Parts: sequence; C-alpha cells; structure tokens
Amino acid sequence: QVQLVESGGGSVQAGGSLRLSCAPSGIWYRTYCLGWFRQAPGKEREGVATITNLGGTYYADSVKDRFTISRDNNVLYLQMNSLKPEDTAMYYCAARPPFLSCTSSPMASEFNIWGQGTQVTVSA
Repeated sequence: QVQLVESGGGSVQAGGSLRLSCAPSGIWYRTYCLGWFRQAPGKEREGVATITNLGGTYYADSVKDRFTISRDNNVLYLQMNSLKPEDTAMYYCAARPPFLSCTSSPMASEFNIWGQGTQVTVSA
C-alpha cells in the first residue's frame, strides 16, 4: 500500500515563497504520473501541476511562471513563488499509473493515490 506524505505548507505574505514536498512510502513505481492539486473552501479540487517520470510538465494557467514542479529520487516538489492570496488552499500531492497523458489538464478523479494535504495560506 502506497502512502504519500506532504510537508512544507505554512503562512506567508503575498509575494512570498514556499516549497512543498511529497514523499512516498510503500511500493512505488517510477513511471507514476505525479501531480499537485489544491482545494479552497467551497471550491472543487483543481489540478495545479503534473510531471511525468521523464520530466514533462503541465501547469494550470493561474500558476504558470510562478510555480515549478519537480521530482527527485521519488520525492515530488512544488516551488511556489510570487504567492497571491488566491493561492490560499489545502494542497495535495497525488499519483497514478501513466495510462493517460500526464501533461494535460488533470482531473482529481484520475488519481488513485493521495496525500493528506498541507495548508498554504497567503495574506495580502
């Protein structure tokens, strides 16, 4: 049974930076498509960024040029710069086998492995 554990959330002022990490435990496959999602109160969970095992990436328009997704030795990262109050949400890392494209707009329903979430709060 695979588990994902996120870390790195917190509270920052607008314009600040945070780096989220996500580490797997259990049986893990390097070919997994990995992604970051976020969910704000009263809103649906949305895909923020994804990355393939070969480094191909997808970013939501709202975070392009501000966020960077990366993976190293099975650990997934999300570097978030120039944070805005609208980035405030619970952030989740997720994984799935690569049966669908991993570089197009991701849907939460496609991912079957999830972390517990880490809160990111950005104040104006």
